[in-house]
Amino acid sequence: MNKIIIGVDIGGTTVKIGFINDSGEILNKWEIPTNKSNAGMSIIDDIWQSIRLQLTELNLDTDMILGIGVGAPGFIDGDNGFVYEAVNIGWENFELAKQLKDKSEVPVFVENDANIAVLGENWKGAGNQARNVIAITLGTGVGGGIIANGAILNGENGMAGEIGHTTIDPKGYLCNCGRKGCLETIASATGIARQAMDKVKNNPTSTLADHYRQTGTVSAKDVFDLAKNGDTDCKHIIHDTADTLGLFIANMGTTINPSKVLIGGGVSKAGDQLLREIKNAFHKYALPRVSNICEIKIAQLGNDAGIIGGAFFVKQKLLDITF
Repeated sequence: MNKIIIGVDIGGTTVKIGFINDSGEILNKWEIPTNKSNAGMSIIDDIWQSIRLQLTELNLDTDMILGIGVGAPGFIDGDNGFVYEAVNIGWENFELAKQLKDKSEVPVFVENDANIAVLGENWKGAGNQARNVIAITLGTGVGGGIIANGAILNGENGMAGEIGHTTIDPKGYLCNCGRKGCLETIASATGIARQAMDKVKNNPTSTLADHYRQTGTVSAKDVFDLAKNGDTDCKHIIHDTADTLGLFIANMGTTINPSKVLIGGGVSKAGDQLLREIKNAFHKYALPRVSNICEIKIAQLGNDAGIIGGAFFVKQKLLDITF
C-alpha cells in the first residue's frame, strides 16, 4: 500500500482530520471537538490520540504516514510551524509543529488555515492547479489565501493574505483588529448583517424592518432570501457588498495578477446571486489586462479544502511539488 498523508484542519469548534492518498483522494475523514479549555493545551494530544485510534482500526502503522499537514487559525510561521497567536484557540507562542512531530515521530508542517484551504481548493477544487490564485473566504469574518508562482505567499512574518484587514473605508465600522473600515466589516456575514441593521434603523417601515420585528434578528442569509423576494433594501446591501469586493479584487489584481479568484465560506452559498454582482464590479474597476485573464468562481471543496490542502502542503515540503 502507498503511504498516506494526514491532513488536519483546526477550527474553533471542531478539528477535521483526513487520510489522503498521493492523488488527493480522501480515504477516511472525521472530526473531533476542539477543546479550548486551559488555553487549548490538550488539542495536540486529542489530535494524535484520534489519529492513532483510526490507524489501529484500519490496521495501519505510523511508518505508513508520509507526513502530517496542519491548517490552524492565527498568525503562523509556515517555515517552522510556530504559532505566534491564535486568539480563537487560546494559543500564544505555541510550537505546534514541534509538539505534534514529537508525539507522532513523522514530519509535520503547519500553515495558516486559509493558506492551507487555498492549496486544497487549487489542487482538487475550483482552482484547477493555477499558478496564481487568490482565495477569499466570506464567513463570520473574511479570510484569504494567495498562491503566487505556484506557492503560498506568506510575506516576511506571515501576514500576507490577511485580506480581511485591508482598509476599505477609513471612516467605516470598527473592526475586531482595532482599526476602522476593514474589508471584513463589510463583506463578512457579520458585516452584511450589520448593514441590514443600519437599513432597519433608517427605514423602520421596510420589509427588512418587519422581518426584524417578527424574528428579533437579521442574518446574512435573511438578506439574500429577502432580496430574492424583491426587497429593495436587501438588493442594495448585496450590490454595495459586491461592489466593495469587486473593487478590492480589481486592486489585488494589479498586485498578484491571478488567473483565478475563488470565493468560499458561508456567504458564498448565495451563489450566482452574489457572484454575478462581484464579477460586474470587478470588470467595472479592473484594468482590462487584469480582468481579461481572471476568472472569478465559487469554491468547490467546502469543509474538505483544509484537509486536502494539508496533504498537498506535505507534498510541497517533502517532494518539492508546486502548481
